[in-house]
Amino acid sequence: MLILIKGAGDLATGVGCRLKMCGFDVVMTETAQPTTVRRTVAFSRAVYEQTAEVEGIPARLCANLDEIRDTLHKKEVAVIVDPNANIAKALQPDAIIDAIIAKKNLGTCITDAPVVVALGPGFTAGVDCHAVVETKRGHNLGRVLYSGNAAENTGIPGNIGGFTSERILRACCDGSFTPVADIGDFVKAGDIVATVDSKPVLTNIDGIVRGMLPPNTPVFAGMKSGDVDPRGIYEYCFTVSDKARAIAGGALEAVLHFINEVKDCEQ
Repeated sequence: MLILIKGAGDLATGVGCRLKMCGFDVVMTETAQPTTVRRTVAFSRAVYEQTAEVEGIPARLCANLDEIRDTLHKKEVAVIVDPNANIAKALQPDAIIDAIIAKKNLGTCITDAPVVVALGPGFTAGVDCHAVVETKRGHNLGRVLYSGNAAENTGIPGNIGGFTSERILRACCDGSFTPVADIGDFVKAGDIVATVDSKPVLTNIDGIVRGMLPPNTPVFAGMKSGDVDPRGIYEYCFTVSDKARAIAGGALEAVLHFINEVKDCEQ
């Protein structure tokens, strides 16, 4: 069975990994210049590097439908630059999952596939998708909503190790982003971890760099450009996060719930 996932960032990749491990064929769409911060655990990296691997699952950049089919035949995740997911018309997937995490609906409709699932705020289950998966950290993280909406975006990152917004690295101005520290490096509060047109970006806390935009990424002032994890555990930089796994479980539940409904109706 074929699943099309819109987006290939770290949360979308967590969903893709779980679905792939459950035996689904997975195709993921991305923009031409992804701005994924946690790129070591994101299939969006394939856009820059042609291939990517997360927790032993390989993904490959494809240019067209034939390459997608060949990649799926090789049991790999297919990634294609297609921001509007136009490939869906040719693929006719069993389910579409909107995992762009834009905090708003950028064009997903409940009629796009037999099963349409959306992650996070900006969608109404039963209106523009069949189900919504909660993405806000807390008691309901990963919960599937079969009616209504996910929690509204507060603009405040989830609490990790006692820190919220302090752990996020943001561009100091408009310009071109250049990392100074690498993902996996330990840093101290006040360290220069990147520059934007030679102007320094400093970390606010001690920890390990868990995410960082790739070199030469165009950024604007205040744009999320990196992530410092105060827990300081190296392995967390290279494995799917607890949040992504919880959301992936919800997405899997929603897909199976509605696919089974479709089968019942066909019988």
